[in-house]
This record gives sequence, structure tokens and C-alpha cells, in this order.
Amino acid sequence: MSKAVTIIGIGDDGCVGLSSRAVNAVSKCQVLVGGERQLEFFPQHEGHKILLKGGLMKAVAEITELADENNICVLASGDPMFYGIGSLIMKKVGTENCEVIPQPSSISLAFTKAGIKWNDAYLTSFHGRPLEGFLTRLKHFNKLGILTDEKNSPQVMAQSILDSKLEGWQAWVCENLCGKEERVRHFKTMEELAKCSDISKLNVVIFINESKEWQASPALPNLHEDEFTKRVPKKGLITKKEVRTLSLAEMNLKKGSVIWDVGAASGSVAISAAITAYEGKAYAIETDERCYEFLYENLKTLAVDNVTVIEGRAPDALEDLEDPDAIFVGGSKGSLKAIIELSLKRLKENGRLVVNAITFENIQEAYQTFKDLEIEVNIIQLNVSRCVPLARFHRYEPLNPIHIFSCTKPKEI
Repeated sequence: MSKAVTIIGIGDDGCVGLSSRAVNAVSKCQVLVGGERQLEFFPQHEGHKILLKGGLMKAVAEITELADENNICVLASGDPMFYGIGSLIMKKVGTENCEVIPQPSSISLAFTKAGIKWNDAYLTSFHGRPLEGFLTRLKHFNKLGILTDEKNSPQVMAQSILDSKLEGWQAWVCENLCGKEERVRHFKTMEELAKCSDISKLNVVIFINESKEWQASPALPNLHEDEFTKRVPKKGLITKKEVRTLSLAEMNLKKGSVIWDVGAASGSVAISAAITAYEGKAYAIETDERCYEFLYENLKTLAVDNVTVIEGRAPDALEDLEDPDAIFVGGSKGSLKAIIELSLKRLKENGRLVVNAITFENIQEAYQTFKDLEIEVNIIQLNVSRCVPLARFHRYEPLNPIHIFSCTKPKEI
């Protein structure tokens, strides 16, 4: 029994690359859906046609309505279930009412044409999506296959790598795959790619770094505070490495987490969290104008591009941010109670709140706030001493003791 909606993958070679089953489905359908390029392959089709251009959700709503009384074929590039329209249609129409006839995805074709295995590659799309997080992902993966668009082009990505002084990267750009103008080119340097002016808008780019210097970032970045530019009263306004590592662990970060770093100062927590959550993003909220220069410089120097700096004072500066999966509070400027209360309201389900407190007053305020809210909170007092030289001997030098408060958002809030 045929399904109401058949979603057909189609390549740049058009009808030639389709199976007989796909061709038969198109010939029998009453409604044909696709982009301009796909519909041009079937000028002889006499049924109703829906152009996928601009208002995608409007077209999907029309497909859903027509599926009750019509056989519909939806044409999609490559594999409709790989960053394609397939999953959206199946969600709206129902999996039981849909059949998918895929083609090889443009990503798999690109690796094949370039002669590169892709079972160990990281695959993603910046087609119609912001480019933020691209550089951060280069810290975790040395082989990437990427779907692009005219704004987020291979040249733009190459220039971003150059600007961040990341070395060892090379690229393959695969254009118009399976079409008459197919072309696959190897760019051995990012300078060469950034200057290239004749790349087709229909392309897939592969980035590879095989240099011995490249190393994947650990799950929890182990960055010493001396790797960050910072204000330097006393020992610097920055969360020390040992404290930061434990605080990050308490935040239970996932690769797609959204994070708030309240009182970001030099940005060490936001940056480290963003590296862990390379498919997510972090917001660094800071009100002290003297910190902004250092914060932006650290983002550039450490090549982390999924952190958004919010220049303002919490809790007011938090109002328009997207709801987070984890919140770190390292500074409050006297508003700790209000920040904790707002954080618990805005956290997503099972979200984590971590508060660092050094002064007696903040320790007491944090404890009392959690108590008043009847929140079950875990409290750690952390005392760290580091070995330092003393003439030809060594001694321990203590860091400021700190209290780390952490909790999971209760379901009733």
C-alpha cells in the first residue's frame, strides 16, 4: 500500500540518478513539491506543483492539508533525512503516512569524490544557520564535512581560520556534485581558499588538519588562568583553574548546552564552558567596563566563537536571553539573591545552577537564599594550595578558599 507522501532525494543529475521506484512515484503523484531546481527536472508533470521557496512552514502546512486526499511527492536534495526537509514533513504528516527514497547525501558524495574516508568525520551544516561555533568545533575535530551557503561560504570559513591564527588546516571544496559542472578542488592552505573567487554557491567543504600539533580539546578544558588576558589587581580577576574545573563539572554540561556566566570578568568560565558545549553557546554577562577589553581579547586569542558578551548588570541584563541549561554565578555586584531567584525561574528543566562565593557576606546570602527557597543545595568548601619555588626549595602557596553552591532546578519551580 502506497503512502500519502513520498519524499524523494534527488541529485544535481536530475531524473538520470533516480531509481525506477522514485520515477514511478513522481509519475503517479497528483501534487509535486520541490525547489525551483528540482521542479525544472519535471516540466512534463501536469499535476499541482508547490514551490519550496521562502515560507517553508506555509508549504509544509499545505502539504499536510493536501495529503488527506492526494498522493504527494516531495523532491529534496540528496538524502532528505540529512539536514533536509524529510524529518519536518514526517513530523507534521506522520511517519506512518510517509515513505522516503533517499539519494546519497552531498556530504557522502563529497568525501567519495575527494577520495577521503568519512566514518571518522564530524558532519554539520551552516546552511541558513549562524556560523557561531565553527572555530570552537575545530578544537574537537580535525576532519569536518560542512554544508555551506552563500553567506557562510568556504572562503568566509577559511578567513575565519586565518584570523584566529589556527594552523595546519587544508580543505577540499566540492561543487555541483553529480552535475555537468561538477568540480572538486584541494586547497592546501587557508590563504589559497580565502582568496578563491570562483566557487559555485552549490558546494560542500571538507576541512582536515593532520598536523602533529593539533590535539583535540579535553571534555573539560584544563586552561590555566595565565592563558587568559585579565585585569591584574592582586592575582587577577579570574576563576582559578582548580575552582573552574570543579565548577564546570558541577554544571553537567552537554555538547549542545546553553550557558549563562554571570559576572564573567575575563570570561574564563564562559570560554571553557563554550568549548565543552561546542554545539551550544555561552553568554558572558559583565557590567564592569574595564573587563570588556580582556574578555573580547580572550575570545579572539583562544579562537572561541560561540560566546556572546552581554554588557550589562544582572539580573536586568538576563531578561532577554534564551533560557539556559546551566548557569554559573561568579560575581553579583550586590544582587546575589535576585540573581539566584531569577536563575532558578529561567533554567530549563533539570538545569544546573552553580554559585561561587568568597566573601562571608556572599556565602551567608547564598546559603540563606537557597534555604528560604527550600532548595536542596550541595555546598563544597574548596581550599587549594599550589607548590611554588622558594629559593632552592619549594613550599605551598594557598589560594583564596571558596564555597561552591550547586543545585538542580526543582520541577515545581
